[in-house]
Amino acid sequence: MAEAQVNTQEYGRRPYGVGFLVIGQDALGPHLFEFSPSGTAYEYYAMSIGARSQSAKTYLEKHYEPFADASLDELVRHGLHALRETSQQDKELTINNTSVGILAGPGSAFKIVEGPELDPYLSLMVPKDDPSSAPPPAAAAAPAAGSEDVQMADST
Repeated sequence: MAEAQVNTQEYGRRPYGVGFLVIGQDALGPHLFEFSPSGTAYEYYAMSIGARSQSAKTYLEKHYEPFADASLDELVRHGLHALRETSQQDKELTINNTSVGILAGPGSAFKIVEGPELDPYLSLMVPKDDPSSAPPPAAAAAPAAGSEDVQMADST
């Protein structure tokens, strides 16, 4: 254990750190926070972190506007589309390699959907190789200006 602490105790060395996403809910509804290795925390409507996450962020930035009025099925579909953007070209999302976490709102419990229970959500996805299929009108939003992350407004 002492060796792991050396980087945090000597000048000029970088400490180890992790970034993670945390979702929770209060009386106002669900909230999504990102905690970065630098110690900063941001609240988002949608976010992706990790390897190959930029493709998912781009998808979420282009489609985040209708999220507030979307049904659970539409939100899960958008999440799956964003996840699919990060996968290798020859990989498809299936019940064997995908899980979805759902926090539906105040008073509901966190639920993980996987296996055969996930199949109805996967069937809602627009095929990746179908160029004629566009997102439904409610999901067709203009791209966000710039390359800024989509953050929630500060409520303090």
